Amino acid sequence: MSPTTANIFGFAGMACIIGAYAYQTARAEPNPFIQHGTNLLGAALLTVSLLVNTNPASLVLEFFWAAIAIYGLVRAFLKRGESKA
Repeated sequence: MSPTTANIFGFAGMACIIGAYAYQTARAEPNPFIQHGTNLLGAALLTVSLLVNTNPASLVLEFFWAAIAIYGLVRAFLKRGESKA
C-alpha cells in the first residue's frame, strides 16, 4: 500500500472517530452500536494507516481505542439481550 493510500485510510478513520464523538455529544441518548461501531471502524482504518506510516505511540492508542469500542459493543449486545428476556 502506498503512503498516499494509507493517508486516505487514516483520514477516513479520523473522520469516523470525530463523527462518533460528535454523534454522542449531539444526541441525548446515542445508539451504542452506532457510537462504538463507528469508533471501532475509525480505529481499524487508522491502524491500517499506521502500519504503513508507523507511529508507535499512535498505534498503541488505536489498540486501546479499538479495545474500548469492542468492550462497549459487547456491553450493548448483552444489555440488548437482557431487555428482550
